[in-house]
Amino acid sequence: MEETDREAVATAVQRVAGMLQRPDQLDKVEQYRRREARKKASVEARLKAAIQSQLDGVRTGLSQLHNALNDVKDIQQSLIDVNKDWRQSINTIENLKDVKDAVVQHSQLAAAVENLKNIFSVPEIVRETQDLIERGELLQAHRKLMDLECSRDNLMYEQYRMDSKNTHDMNLIHTYFGDMQKLSEELAKQLWMVVQRSLVTVRRDPTLLVSVVRIIEREEKIDRRMLDRKKQTGFIPPGRPKKWKEKMFNILERTVSTRIEGTQADTRESDKMWLVRHLEIIRKYVLDDLLVAKTLLDQCFPPHYDIFKRLLNMYHQALSTRMQELAAEDLEANEIVSLLTWVLNTYKSTEMMGNSELSPEVDVNSLNLLISQDVVDQLLSKYMSTLTSNIIGWLRKALETDKKDWVKETEPEADQDGYYQTTLPAIVFQMFEQNLQVAAQISEDLKTKVLLLCLQQMNSFLTRYKDEAQLYKEEHLKNRQYPQCYVQYMIAVINNCQTFKESIISLKRKYLKVELEDTLSSSHASMDAILDIIAKEGCSSLLDEVFMDLETHLNELMTKKWLMGSNAVGTICVTVEDYFNDFAKIKKPYKKTMTVEAHRRVVVEYIRAIMLKRISFKNAEERKEGAEKMIKEAEQFRFLFKKLAAGSGEDTEGLCDIIEAIAEVIKLTDPSLLYLEVSTLVSKYPDIRDDHIAALLTVRGDASRDMKQTIIETLDQGPSQPNPNYVPIFKEITVPTLTVPKLLK
Repeated sequence: MEETDREAVATAVQRVAGMLQRPDQLDKVEQYRRREARKKASVEARLKAAIQSQLDGVRTGLSQLHNALNDVKDIQQSLIDVNKDWRQSINTIENLKDVKDAVVQHSQLAAAVENLKNIFSVPEIVRETQDLIERGELLQAHRKLMDLECSRDNLMYEQYRMDSKNTHDMNLIHTYFGDMQKLSEELAKQLWMVVQRSLVTVRRDPTLLVSVVRIIEREEKIDRRMLDRKKQTGFIPPGRPKKWKEKMFNILERTVSTRIEGTQADTRESDKMWLVRHLEIIRKYVLDDLLVAKTLLDQCFPPHYDIFKRLLNMYHQALSTRMQELAAEDLEANEIVSLLTWVLNTYKSTEMMGNSELSPEVDVNSLNLLISQDVVDQLLSKYMSTLTSNIIGWLRKALETDKKDWVKETEPEADQDGYYQTTLPAIVFQMFEQNLQVAAQISEDLKTKVLLLCLQQMNSFLTRYKDEAQLYKEEHLKNRQYPQCYVQYMIAVINNCQTFKESIISLKRKYLKVELEDTLSSSHASMDAILDIIAKEGCSSLLDEVFMDLETHLNELMTKKWLMGSNAVGTICVTVEDYFNDFAKIKKPYKKTMTVEAHRRVVVEYIRAIMLKRISFKNAEERKEGAEKMIKEAEQFRFLFKKLAAGSGEDTEGLCDIIEAIAEVIKLTDPSLLYLEVSTLVSKYPDIRDDHIAALLTVRGDASRDMKQTIIETLDQGPSQPNPNYVPIFKEITVPTLTVPKLLK
């Protein structure tokens, strides 16, 4: 306390020193004293209140402890009394064992009395129940069956409670109620028949189906009750749990599977369209069944059965199983297409699961594939392999059929524009179109693959087509009288090339995505090249035909007979024009080519006749006569080919100008100007060789050996300025001499 007082005094001194630091503060001493007195009074009041509160709390706690002590003493005394009473009652409990046994026996007897009426009337109830089942009164029959089962179960339960090991009495009760089990089985059989025909029954007699569902629900409740009692007592009656709800769904599942499998009415041997028919029947049946299930069946079952969803899953599983079975069979190409189209497209389309009447319960996006992607890939691979073989076979057969037409004695058909054609392009591309349309039904990817396959096989086919056209020409050359319509069918072959080109472009435009066109550019170019070769060789063979007929008349050119007035060129023109009446049946791109080539070959043959030196003019008069005849005949050729090329845009002037230029060399009367004329000829046609000039001078007949040599040597040294548009023609003409020196001798 003294220490505390000292601390208090020290603190007070400190506070006073803080208040009285300046002289003027002494005037406020009284004020400071009163303020501190108020603070002291306030602190003392709070201190007193706190101490008083603590004292009240201690007082209350002591009172409660005292009460608790009294309660503990009372409880202790009560426990002593209970212990005393318990020890005294042990003997009394042992004396009540007989009472307990009497109670159990009384309970059993009471149960026996309660079921006595049913026990004695079991045979009668069995007969009544059987009659009810036969009459189809299933609810009443089940009610009686439940009463019988209840009597049996209660008796067996009491027997189990009394002596669970007494199997003799248990078997006795079971035997006595033996007919009841048969009734249960008979009733179940009737229920399952209704369940199997539920989709039909719900339309004709929905009440019957509701009765069946009610019976199954009753049995489910009894099953649950019996299972609960088993947990408590260990006893469960024979035949429980029946699990009729589970059996009902199993029967529905088997019914659905049987319905799906039973839709196959035909086989491949009896009907080529067996699979299409089978799948269409499945589609119709499944859609009809699901619509009935949604609109009618769903109302006959409790909501927790979720019957529509269960049936939907059953149908999906049954369809999946059936589709896998079909996929495992040795299907043909068209059957694979039918199956995949149905599985990948039809199944989820508005014609089936996507039907608006099934939504929103059926979400097609949540439905799994009926067959796995691996099986789909295997089928597609098999389809592509089979299709490849089929296309090769179809193309070969189409070509063989077309070849048979080539030897007919009647002309080929003409299209709407009058151009000869055969049915080959139409047959080929109709076959391609059909397969592409079928592939498009399955997927875009398959369509692209089939298109690539078609074009690939088309490439190979065109090579065979080219070979067959060449063989056709060779066979004709062995006997030009056979086939009778060779020219017409060769024209058809040429026209087919243009049709093939147009059809390939059309096919690509219709079935190929723009972004994939580059992948086929090389293949397309290859096909175009082959077709151009076929057409070019066809045109060449037709011109060969023309010039074989002209051979005799060409041999008359530049001979004495020709100079004396032969009409060989007139005959040549008439023959060419006659042939070109047939060639008018050639389509424009190739007809133009034919005209240009015929023009070129006529001029080449004419110049070749000059270079063969069949004639050597004796004097200026003959040279003039011959040159004028050459100019006249050049004009005949020009007129002919201008007429044949009308509308094609062909330049018919240039080639005939060569003949006129040669005629001018022959016609020249002043030998001193011969070099100038020849040099002009060479500058225009730079592919003229020395032997050509020598032959030309020989035909002229007045050039000496030295003159020939001088002209040739001088021309060799001179510059050449060829026309950039000039197409060399003299390089095809061979002069029948070995060397230039021999000509000069």
